[in-house]
Amino acid sequence: MPEWYAPQPTKSYSDVPSKPRVTPVMSSGLVYDRQRFPSRPPASADETPASHVHLKEGSSIPSVVRADSFAITRLESSNGLADRITKVSSVPALLVSVSIKSLAIGDYQLWLDDKHVPTPYVPAFRSNVIDLDAQPSCWVGSAFDYVLFHVPRTVLDDIAADLGIGPVEAYRLSLDEEDLVLTQLTKSILPYIGQPGWPGPLALDHLNLILGAHLLQKYAGLRKPTVTSVGGLGPWQKRRATELLSEHLAGRIRLSQLAQECGLSISHFARSFKASFGVSTHRWLLQRRIERSQALLIETHDSLADVAERAGFSDQAAFTRAFHRIVGISPGRWRRDHQRKESHLARV
Repeated sequence: MPEWYAPQPTKSYSDVPSKPRVTPVMSSGLVYDRQRFPSRPPASADETPASHVHLKEGSSIPSVVRADSFAITRLESSNGLADRITKVSSVPALLVSVSIKSLAIGDYQLWLDDKHVPTPYVPAFRSNVIDLDAQPSCWVGSAFDYVLFHVPRTVLDDIAADLGIGPVEAYRLSLDEEDLVLTQLTKSILPYIGQPGWPGPLALDHLNLILGAHLLQKYAGLRKPTVTSVGGLGPWQKRRATELLSEHLAGRIRLSQLAQECGLSISHFARSFKASFGVSTHRWLLQRRIERSQALLIETHDSLADVAERAGFSDQAAFTRAFHRIVGISPGRWRRDHQRKESHLARV
């Protein structure tokens, strides 16, 4: 998950409705001083960057395993929170939250730097953008469903530098705002959060770049940067990039690794790759996987599960979804149709 959660000590808040107290099963030691913990290297391709946590009645806020890299968490509850919780990041970061459900007035309470911030009725798909330096605390008194994006400031600074913009000192606080880009981005990924194998590292990196560029434009007070037209990759860069991608058909490689091998920054590499191939690295790799799976479907009698594994998909369900999205039909039907065509041609 993207930030440390810890229940607050028992206090009396006149503006929080009375509610039976449930003592969370959690150590208060989960709140740390960020100065004691230097930033880790970028997360490896084997770590899970997205999760779906559904809190049930009486359950505690879960321990957090990720707090210093880009991550996505869907946090859902059927009953609300028993206690006010504080979000603290181990590195400078922004917290972007999108409410999937509406919340009535009084059902959502927010504090920034321990000061209560009035909050109105929250319609579905309204968003907050908050600097975690403010150590935001919240309490939700009814069922809720949020998608949370943890965006380290180093990620934003890297994107800004590549666009010729200096590091951004402050981002505009946004509460209960209608942001169509965040809404559409959240809706597009909502069905996949928590599914095995999603997102692959390259897909995650591209989401990171898209979200980071949007935050810089809308919440850093910057005009949309005029990006100098980027040419494609050079011949050796194209060759090296495609070699690495082909060697990692399952996608267990980061955009940063590809960029480093080509001697470019991450966002410069991403733009140059798309200029060369017409698609992102993630899409290019997905197309190669589909081509590999089609060859296996024709040339072998392997089961769909085995084909999925050999073509680099996390499981048969992910393979079927991707194949249907790209080809237009399921892999089983595609194989049967191809076999019928082959049989017909053999008889002619």
